Amino acid sequence: MSNQRIIQNCRILLSAYEDGKLGQTVMPEDSNPGFSKAQTEQKLSYFSLPMSLNYQRNSYELWKSALKTYQDNSTKDVFDVKTASKIPKNDLRKKLTKHKLALQPNKHINTWQKISKTVYENWGSFGSLLNDCDNDFLKLRQVIQKDYKKGFPYLSGPKIFNYWSFILMRYCDVPLRNAEFIEIAPDTHITKCSVILDVITEEEAERLNKEEISTRWREMLTGTGINPIDMHPPLWFWSRNGFILELDN
Repeated sequence: MSNQRIIQNCRILLSAYEDGKLGQTVMPEDSNPGFSKAQTEQKLSYFSLPMSLNYQRNSYELWKSALKTYQDNSTKDVFDVKTASKIPKNDLRKKLTKHKLALQPNKHINTWQKISKTVYENWGSFGSLLNDCDNDFLKLRQVIQKDYKKGFPYLSGPKIFNYWSFILMRYCDVPLRNAEFIEIAPDTHITKCSVILDVITEEEAERLNKEEISTRWREMLTGTGINPIDMHPPLWFWSRNGFILELDN
């Protein structure tokens, strides 16, 4: 398939997603309290900390647990980075496991507290962290993936970091500059779509690592006006819903 045809199919999928033609398109992160504009820090913490626990688990269940934890007055304070960074681990464990937000009683608790402590001790809040990076994706990437990488377990990984950056824009109204550099996160669904659309071959799907697949998408979309990460929701739902939209190849 020619690059032009691939781009055309990408535009068709984007339009279908916007028009509700890809089936069920409720995002896992839609399970949230519905924050007001004034609740900036609560919103940033809510959409950031649980992201670090999203490894080999059902995303929908994760965010349902996050919502229950936030709505429960006895556990809500885990989303406050000051509290989460100072609270005794046993207390944090009880709060994070009460609604199954944390499934691993040691690793998940350590991850949550480590990130909270890194943010609180260096910036005071997620909002200040973003301000310090001038709301610039490239600066944020430098901070999270290099300068303070050990302080952001799992969140600093390429796949989750790029997706988290997308979520910051979509759900937290963070106006990230240089958003065109946010890479698509090639999970199982994205990889399947990449093969169907001829972005990669079936053999390459087995051989290439996630970064190489992301690079292929970036090269394919350069100059089209489509940011790689913009393709994540339509591709994810297209695959998850059984490719109900047929494309003319």
